[in-house]
Amino acid sequence: MTKRLLVLGSTGSIGTQTLDLAASAPPEAPLEVVGLAAASSWQTVLEQVREYRPSLVSMADPEAAAKLRAALGPEVEVLVGEAGLLDMIAHADFDVAIHGIVGAAGLRPSAAVLERGKTLGLANKESMVIAGDLLFQLAERHGAEIVPVDSEHSAVFQCLRGERLDEVRRVHLTASGGPFRTRTLEEIHGATPEEALAHPNWDMGPRVTIGSATLMNKALEVIELHHLFRLPAEKIHVVVHAQSIVHSMVEFTDGSVMAQLGPPDMRGPIHYAIHHPERGTADLEGFSFERFAQLTFEEPDLQRFPALGLGFRVIQDGGTAGAVLNAADEIAVEAFLERRISLAQLVEVSAAALDARPASQGASSLDQLLDADDWARDFARDYIASLCAEATTTKTP
Repeated sequence: MTKRLLVLGSTGSIGTQTLDLAASAPPEAPLEVVGLAAASSWQTVLEQVREYRPSLVSMADPEAAAKLRAALGPEVEVLVGEAGLLDMIAHADFDVAIHGIVGAAGLRPSAAVLERGKTLGLANKESMVIAGDLLFQLAERHGAEIVPVDSEHSAVFQCLRGERLDEVRRVHLTASGGPFRTRTLEEIHGATPEEALAHPNWDMGPRVTIGSATLMNKALEVIELHHLFRLPAEKIHVVVHAQSIVHSMVEFTDGSVMAQLGPPDMRGPIHYAIHHPERGTADLEGFSFERFAQLTFEEPDLQRFPALGLGFRVIQDGGTAGAVLNAADEIAVEAFLERRISLAQLVEVSAAALDARPASQGASSLDQLLDADDWARDFARDYIASLCAEATTTKTP
């Protein structure tokens, strides 16, 4: 049976790996790409359209959309901006949307997929961090399903097949530890963007890779786990697992521990999301003596990686806290990559935004949560500007 796919964020890491799976799908279970969405890389999208033949394409950037439209001609409809993306989701004939758009920009597309009653293969963790409760309400109302694509959450999802949530003692959410797992606090504080982007195991986009270096990405995944599986903070335990083979573990009330293992390859969880509730056939690597020879685990060091604690704080605070943390971190990552702030200041910006978050912020609608997102971005920009001004003053003789 053919599965029809929307690929949101088709030029990013998740999108390109999804398309690789479509190209290598077996004849008895073909994958048809019916729509692509990207930001501005129109030449890459042009190549994708020529290979996968979707009928709809959406480009966030108007200039890129115009260039793509001119290159393609009238046979493929090219839509523009967020409105165009939402229009594509509303009208495309698809079964599963693999959602790899990065950041808060992915929230409305997540909601739109659920409003169609379709399966949302969710790699855009920010949607769940910002509006997890509201998205689940949408899924229940429209008969849709959210299948996590983050490797850790996919692992938990798979371990819980046929199990009862009230029999879960705790979930062990694994973290690779990133490139600074063995570095001193001083070395981490002085790290360059190049060092922070050099992840030892995974090939990911810059925001996720920087988040892995600080463990901010794991903080966001703690929040995502809380929303996806309705888990209280005390049932979430982060464990550093440098090999990235055990993607996460579920410990049950009888002491049994179930784990999902595999190489650090995002095609596995993407493939699972596409074919769920079946597994489907894929030529992906399984057990290997070389990869599985040594598996180690250790507790995270909150002194060296204080960002991790912010995830648990957001669960406790609730409301708009997730939206504020995510937005402030997005702005701070940009500033770090531009060498305007240090890695330590990156985390400082997010913590300051949570401290300053107005108690009056509403969280009962997507609009209110996106208003909180806007507030946090403005706050983060102002805070970073003050840090830069302070640094300039300090350097002046």
